[in-house]
Amino acid sequence: MPWQVLYLRPRLEKKTAEACARGGIEHYLPLRTRTRVYQRRQVTTSLPLFPGYLFVNADEAGRLALQKTNHVLRFLVPGRPRRMLRQLVQVRRALRADPTLAAVKPLAVGRRVRIMAGPFQGLEGLVTRLSSTMRVVLTVEMIGQAIAVQAERTQVEPL
Repeated sequence: MPWQVLYLRPRLEKKTAEACARGGIEHYLPLRTRTRVYQRRQVTTSLPLFPGYLFVNADEAGRLALQKTNHVLRFLVPGRPRRMLRQLVQVRRALRADPTLAAVKPLAVGRRVRIMAGPFQGLEGLVTRLSSTMRVVLTVEMIGQAIAVQAERTQVEPL
């Protein structure tokens, strides 16, 4: 059986990974570390890199056992499992190098974004060009007119 992706109920990633370990099901839960200061104490926690998802290699018996936990909302079978495994290997290597990495939403041409910093802060538009500085088109839909502004990638957040 190829690797699959479990889409889970909120905040049950670690419990489901523990259930996999108890059941002998091969799994991968990418975790990132986050350090915060609470009342002059540093607290380091491990959080799922991709909230709501767990990667498993389970046969039919394993799938049934996972369904019985009532944590799984959906089993997602990748169209190209080898490609997904290569991508997971890259994620694992990146987390080994820097465990504080966080997930970001990928930007693509045509995606709606909000500019979060700089002179155009708060504006929303569509990405029309991707590079280190991206071109964001701000449209007045009612009259069918638009203007284009430049923004740094770090200043933009997907909607």
